[in-house]
Formats: sequence, structure tokens, C-alpha cells
Amino acid sequence: MKHLFALGLLLTGLAIGFSAESKTKYEITAQKRVADPTAATPTVKPIAIKATIDPTKTAVIVCDMWDDHWCKSAASRCGDMAKVMEPVLKACREQGMTIIHCPSDTMAFYQDHAARKRMLAVKKVDPPKAKELPNPPLPVDDTDGGCDDEKPAKQFRAWSRQHAALTIDADKDYITDNGGEVYSLLAEKGITTLLVMGVHTNMCILNRTFAIKQMVKWGKEVYLVRDLTDAMYNPKMKPLVTHQKGTELIIEHIEQYWCPTIESKELTKQK
Repeated sequence: MKHLFALGLLLTGLAIGFSAESKTKYEITAQKRVADPTAATPTVKPIAIKATIDPTKTAVIVCDMWDDHWCKSAASRCGDMAKVMEPVLKACREQGMTIIHCPSDTMAFYQDHAARKRMLAVKKVDPPKAKELPNPPLPVDDTDGGCDDEKPAKQFRAWSRQHAALTIDADKDYITDNGGEVYSLLAEKGITTLLVMGVHTNMCILNRTFAIKQMVKWGKEVYLVRDLTDAMYNPKMKPLVTHQKGTELIIEHIEQYWCPTIESKELTKQK
């Protein structure tokens, strides 16, 4: 009888555990671009897709949200974005997502920060061989550096840390600018889904070792948060559109070739 009672308690505990886990998951609406087979000429159209997010298996990558930039227009937009991003990160953290701050080239500033030490304490795990994937050209010309200042400065490293408007939780978050460290953390925590936000879509967001291309090649499920990103694009360069339109074209390129995108409201509505 005692054994049956103990077994009953165990099964009840397991049921409660599974129920609690299931409640943490929720559905989001994402967007990707696919070829339209009904079109008379080659056409790509956006489609909505449903996906399930488990916060305990999801990490947020905050890509290069620096305190300054050699391009003053870019720095200004980043500052404005940081204010909007902060409550989104707070909501994600409260849901149980892992927040990984990736302000490249600033690890010396964070060498004594608990979030940096926490990352360095993660056991190294070698990532798998990266998939070989096509790498189509971008829809904008950014060969001039992409700055839309009236008189762009000569490029230099203007940043020293992440933007101060973004909170780094010393008890929970992680800091790195290394894709191998990120992969090791994902392996340690069983994380399969990545949400990428920050700057810049056509440069760091796509090409950093901790960002979209590399993580897709390593087999992770990746989403770009499309309303929390920006581009380095100068409207004086092809295709001669506004900065905003240039950013949208790059986001569409990512949706077609690399990963789906979501809006940040998909994350905050769960709070």
C-alpha cells in the first residue's frame, strides 16, 4: 500500500511537471518568403507560418547594440532601438529565455562582469560540421560602408561597450562575441531556438559567428526579430531607395534565403 501511495505521488509529480512545462510553450506567427508557383514570371511572396516556442529552449541574441558608431545616423538609430528593445528583453527574460549579449570587440570592458564570467565557465563543445548553403548576393550595395550621414566619417572603432539602455542581468544573462562560446552554451542548456535582434542586418546580423548564417549552418532554428533591427545602407547607392526601404529589402532577403522573421509583439504578448 505504501508503495502504491509513493507511486501515486510520483506520477502526480510527473504530471504536474509535464503540465507546467507544456504551459510554458506558446505559438508564434512568423514570416518567410517562397516562390509563387502561380505567378507568370518568377515571383517570391511572403507567407505566414506557425511555430511553437519553448522559452526554456530559446535564447535571444543581442547583436552589436553598441554605445556608439562611426556612422552617427547608425548610432542614433541604435540608441532609439535600444529603448524599444529593453522591455522586450525583460519580457523574454521573465518567460525563462536565455539572453546572450553580443557586443563585438568589447570583451575587455566586460572582463569582470558576472555575465561574461558565466559564459567563460561554460564547458566547450565542438559544433558540428557546418552545412554548405548557397550565399546569394544582397539586394543593396553597401560597398561604401553603408553610412547615410550627409558627410560620412572615415570608419573607425567608435564603440566600447553595449548601449547602456540595455540591461545585462548579472544573475542570469551571458556576454560573448564568439560563436563557439554561444554554441557551447546552447548545447549545455539544450537550447534549439534562437531569436536574433540588433544591428546590422546586412553585416553583423548575417555574418557574425554567433548570428544568422553560422547558426543556421549549425542546424539551429533561427528567427530574426524584424522590427528590432536596422541596416547599414546609404540611399545614394543601388538600388537607390530610402534607408528604410533598403532595410526592408535586406529583411526580405533574409526571409527568402536564411530564416523566418517575427515581430517583437509575438514575444511581449506572452507576458
